[in-house]
Formats: sequence, structure tokens, C-alpha cells
Amino acid sequence: MNTSMVDIPILMSVLMFVVILLLIMGLFHYFQRYSKRAEFLERIREGSENWETNGRDPSKSDGRAKKRILTFLSSLGKRVTPAEPSDYRYTRIRFLKAGMRQANTPAIFWGTKTFLMICLLVCFFIVRLSVFELFNAYATLAVCIVLALLGFYLPDAWLSVRIARRRERIIEGLPDALDLLVVCVEAGMGLDGAFNRVAEEISLNNKELSEELKLMNIELRAGKSRKDALRNLATRTDVEDLNSLVTLLIQTDRFGTSIAKALRVYSDSFRTKRFQRAEEIAAKLPVKLIVPCILFIFPSLFVVIMGPAAIRIYQVFLNQ
Repeated sequence: MNTSMVDIPILMSVLMFVVILLLIMGLFHYFQRYSKRAEFLERIREGSENWETNGRDPSKSDGRAKKRILTFLSSLGKRVTPAEPSDYRYTRIRFLKAGMRQANTPAIFWGTKTFLMICLLVCFFIVRLSVFELFNAYATLAVCIVLALLGFYLPDAWLSVRIARRRERIIEGLPDALDLLVVCVEAGMGLDGAFNRVAEEISLNNKELSEELKLMNIELRAGKSRKDALRNLATRTDVEDLNSLVTLLIQTDRFGTSIAKALRVYSDSFRTKRFQRAEEIAAKLPVKLIVPCILFIFPSLFVVIMGPAAIRIYQVFLNQ
């Protein structure tokens, strides 16, 4: 009887935890899907001059809900954000690498940290009330500390994943952008105009790289030197190949050599480097396939080849 009474609270707590987890995942998936839809509609609206909507736009209500959530997180983050954090520059650069340039991004980030910490602790205490006898004070304190740390560092993990994905997207679009840049410069365009044209041409194919090039053009129009604008581009993207291109352009501008020839040579070397990377990945495949072969393929072959012989030997010895 006591065992069943203990099992029921445990089952209720597990079910409650699963329901809360699924609810959070569902809300995250909902906002992520409709944000992508709103972004896609915005890109279509910007690209079409005669595009008109009939009736109510289904993304407006979702945009208002998202704006309310961001406003709430921003107001919460402003209350807990440090006045002068020591790593402000490092954190700001991380936001730029992730493509988040809004002024209230740090407040929203800290508000999300605080909100997750509170939500996880509240969910734990709800579960704690249903299984009160199974947790002592030390276990409760340990779980609270773990959940608080988890809620505090989850946004950092999400930010790192976003930075990595954005960097991969920029790396994927860099070869096409470099070829277009070479064509534009060899056709007689200036370097600034070539960057602007490349940013316009790849806007639909690679939005991340297009935004970075457009931001660099804005800095140039605002009066910043080309050297500083190129270095800011390399800092925001944090891509090794783009950093090498920026260094090449700065050195070419300093020594007065031909930009078209330098870009052509770099494009050829970059293409050779890509082929070498592909060959390196292909050469690593046999080594990576050893573990799956040992775990899955070789045991099956061993059973198929040695199985009949083992059965035959067993039958022979059994008859004796």
C-alpha cells in the first residue's frame, strides 16, 4: 500500500514535468516557425514593387505577440543587467557575430536568462510539492542550484549555436561572393561599388553575407576608412577565409598594387584550398568508417560466416 502511494506522486511529477517540457518546446517551435514565415513574407514584400495583400496579414498578430514578449524580456533584463559589465565588448561582439544588432539585445539576453531561471525553479517547486517526501533539504538545494545554472547558461549555449550556424552560412556563400567580386572588379567597377553590387546580388541566396557586406558599405558611406570597415567585417563574421581576404585587400590598398590581379590570384588559391579541404574530408572517411564497421558490420559477417560452422560443430559433439 505504501509503495503504491509513493508511486502515484512520482508518476504525477514525471507527467507534469513532461507536460511542461512539451509546452515549452511547442511554444519555441511555434514562435520559430512563424518568425521564419514573417521573415519570408517581408523578403517577398521588399523584392516585389507591385505586391499587394488582400485582407489581413496572418503574420501581424504573431509579430505583435513576439514584440510583447521581447518588450517584457527587455524590461526584465534592464532591471538585472549589470551597469558596466567587464566583458561588455566581448559580449557585444558575440551579438554581432550572431547577427543581433538591436540596441536592446543585451537587455533581452539578460531578461531571458532571468526568466529561464525563474521558470525552471517554479517548475521544480511545483514538482517538489507533489513528491514532498522524496526530497530532503540538501537534495532540494542541489537541484535548485543546478536548475539556476542551467537557466543561466542555456541562452549562452543557444547564442553559440546561432553563431556557429551563421558562420557556416557565410562560409557557404563566400565562394560565390568572391567570384562575383572578381568579375565586378575586372569589369571596371571600384571596390566599394563592387562590394555593394555583390551584396545586392547574393541577398536572396545568402542573406547573412549580404547583410554584412551592406553594413560595411554603410560604414564606408558614413565616413569610416576602408581599412577600419574591412577589419570590422572580419571581426563580425569571424571567418578565417574572409579574414584572409580582408588582409589581402588592406595590403593591396596600402602598397598600391592591382586589386583585380590580387583578387584573381586569391580566388584561384581559394578554389585550390577548397579542393584540398574536400580531399582531406574524403581521406578521413575510411578512418571514420572503422568504428561503424567494427560495431555493426563485422559482427553480422562473423555470425553469417561462422554461425553454420558453429551449429555443425555443436551437433557433432552433441551426437557423441
